[in-house]
Amino acid sequence: MSAVTLFRVLSRIGVVCVVLVVLSLIGVQYARLIGRNVALAHELRDVRGDVVALTAKRARQKREIRRLSDPRGAIPEIHDRLHLVGDDEAIIYLQRPHQDSAPEPEPDP
Repeated sequence: MSAVTLFRVLSRIGVVCVVLVVLSLIGVQYARLIGRNVALAHELRDVRGDVVALTAKRARQKREIRRLSDPRGAIPEIHDRLHLVGDDEAIIYLQRPHQDSAPEPEPDP
């Protein structure tokens, strides 16, 4: 093998190595880009869910504000919170028995 042939083989191997390095760098960058896009897509989905939840919460709060701004809507709320009754009204409190306590037997006559 002459020096020229050896030089050609080595230069071709060098070019192949440079091409492989460039392609591997491009592949690594592309893989990072895909990973970041997937992460951003998940984050976007979560944020959209939060926006929907906050929009629904805002609508509920606006309805509540509208209801409480009207005296006919605020009076029942005030009565409930302060345990007040109006004319011809009564408050009835219901309690559930505790799960761990047994009901007391009725006395025999």
